[in-house]
Order: sequence, then structure tokens, then C-alpha cells
Amino acid sequence: MSIGIVLMGLFIGFMVGLTGVGGAALLTPILILLGFSPAIAVGTDLIYNSITKLFGSFQHWRQKTINLTLVKYLAIGSIPSAICAVGVLHLFDSFFHNQEVVIKHALGYVLILVALTTLIKTFAKNKLKENHFQKKPLHEKRTLTILIGVSLGFIVGLTSIGSGSLFALAMLYLFRLTPSELVGTDIAHAFLLVTAAGFMHAGIGNVDYFLVLNLLMGSIPGVLIGSSLSSKFPAKPLRTIMAIMIFISGLKLI
Repeated sequence: MSIGIVLMGLFIGFMVGLTGVGGAALLTPILILLGFSPAIAVGTDLIYNSITKLFGSFQHWRQKTINLTLVKYLAIGSIPSAICAVGVLHLFDSFFHNQEVVIKHALGYVLILVALTTLIKTFAKNKLKENHFQKKPLHEKRTLTILIGVSLGFIVGLTSIGSGSLFALAMLYLFRLTPSELVGTDIAHAFLLVTAAGFMHAGIGNVDYFLVLNLLMGSIPGVLIGSSLSSKFPAKPLRTIMAIMIFISGLKLI
């Protein structure tokens, strides 16, 4: 057991529980900045996320707060796209031997996008007015939904980031969901997506299972502690600080 990694998992889990901001946007850049290979950081984060999102998905399934049809349409696009992204990374490494450069630059730009997304969700969530996309029934938006899955799924497969934050913003703007449905649907779809992408990375040796275990040992109690304290701290300032940290991490990787 590595005490340092467990403590890092504890910190990340605590911040996720406290702010609700996705752990991947924190974990992957931290692992890279600590010296882990970008490919290992991405693959390990996906498997770690798969395990944590499994428990969240089960809880929301019990509460009936998952829009299964929306999950299906998103997954039809996102899962094949994420698998293709992992395949593209592997080909890049085979032919050009610059996989790590591609991952680091992609991560940097996506982290900046996630930081901006976090700020939009924090400050503009209650100001978004219902638009004509939200008013349309889901079956009329099937093609659009699948295309959203394709575009964002590729980003997740490439970087491990965005399975929650980017998809959540798209669902917030394009679909009519209750707050609990938004969270439940986002987590359930993210579980399917990161599991598929994680298995692909595992298949090409991009997962450090000992690292996953150590992170989980810290993050599970961290999430519980952070969640229990979340009502005692103002959400907006904390999320803003997190967004700034993610933004700076993105700049460091570009």
C-alpha cells in the first residue's frame, strides 16, 4: 500500500464529495504531473471511475431517477466512439511513437473546456431558459443525441475526462430533466462509457491496478466525508476554486 496515493485519493474523493466536481478532471492531471505516463493515467482513471460510478448508478436505479432511453441513445454514439479513440491512440503509438504528447495536449484543452463548463453550470444553471430543443420529445432528438454521444465519447476515450461534466452540460441545455434525473442519467451513462473505454485501455496495458486499489482506499472515505460536510460550505466559491485549479492544470499540460 502506498500511503501517498491513498492520501491523494482521500483528497480527490473529499473534494468531489464537497463540490460535486468530477474526479477525473482532478485525478488524471495530478497523476501526470506526479510523473505517471499519460496513457497509464488515463486508463487507470477510467477503471477507477467505472468502479465508483457503479455504486452511484445502482443507487439512482433504485431511486428510479435514470432516463433509460436517453442513456441508450447517448451510449449508442459514445461507446463505439470512445473505443475508436483508444484505437486511434494505439495506432498513433505504433506508427508515430508520440502517444503521450497527443494525450497531454488533448488533456490540456479538455481540462480548460471542463473548467469553463464547471463555471457555466455553477453560475448560469438557474438562468438557463427553456429552449426549443428541450420542448421537443426525445424520439425527435434521437439523431442529435447519438451525435452528441459520438463527439463527447471520443473525448472521454482519449482523455478519460468529460464523462460527467461535458455530458451533464449537454443534457442540461438540450433535454427536459428534473435535477435528480439529470444526475442519475449522467452517472448511469458515464458508468457504461468509462467501463467500455477502461476495458479497451486495460486490453492494451494502460491500467495500473495497484494504483486503482490505493486510490479507491482513499477516495471512498473521502467522498463520504466531503458529502457529509458539503451542506456546511458555500458551493459556488468552492466550485469556482476547483474550476480555476482545473484550468491551471490544463494550461500546464499544453
